[in-house]
Amino acid sequence: MDQTKAVVLSAGKGTRLHSAEHPQPKVLRQAAGRPLLAWVLDALSFLPAQDVILVGGYKKEQVFEAFPEHPHVTQEPQLGTGHAVQCAAPLLEGFQGTVLVCYGDMPLLKQETYLGLLAYHAASGAACTLLSGTSNEDLPYGRVLRDEAGNFQEVVEDRDCTPEQKLIRELNVGIYAFRCQDLLPALAGLENNNSQSEYYLTDVPTLLLAAGKTVSVYTAELNEQLIGVNTIEQLQQVEAFLQGRSPA
Repeated sequence: MDQTKAVVLSAGKGTRLHSAEHPQPKVLRQAAGRPLLAWVLDALSFLPAQDVILVGGYKKEQVFEAFPEHPHVTQEPQLGTGHAVQCAAPLLEGFQGTVLVCYGDMPLLKQETYLGLLAYHAASGAACTLLSGTSNEDLPYGRVLRDEAGNFQEVVEDRDCTPEQKLIRELNVGIYAFRCQDLLPALAGLENNNSQSEYYLTDVPTLLLAAGKTVSVYTAELNEQLIGVNTIEQLQQVEAFLQGRSPA
């Protein structure tokens, strides 16, 4: 495996988790007795702590104090997932390896899934490899569109899908492996001409394709691993799955 650095997006407030009533930011909310982010960092423990960068925003001081061994950057204001990775770019300058982008509120993703993505990315020689998955859960994730030869075309967000696209079971997890020297120029080319006026990381693979780069997709049957914690119900759901799992 190439030398790898991870960027863990951990800036969210968690409005639908009623975070205003709780002292912690979303990634420090507890599931099975531990912060959500602790489970994610366990799964990333195959990397040295200094190679796992935390992007904080809402109540960021609490996040950085809870995990002081990790380098960190601040995303303020929060202008989307692409902007979050842009905030980490100064810590990636000159790095020649692979950048893994993942989320601090997805505690069910297993280490073997991250390792499978990285191994597939290294073997593909692609500038970017998306993690896609199928799931029995009903999740509002973007769909992965492919051409007739099965090659990646684009990601269409759930709210923008046609009825036909809604039937596609291959979901974009939002987790990527990038060749760093291709990622940084693409980040600089992101635009926010969308209804949210945000910079989306999902636009980076499309920019890379337009620049003549190769984008590959690593697909796995992920089921509950795909659940991100955005609501009280999802927090309870995740906790139930984690109850039987020991910390790494």
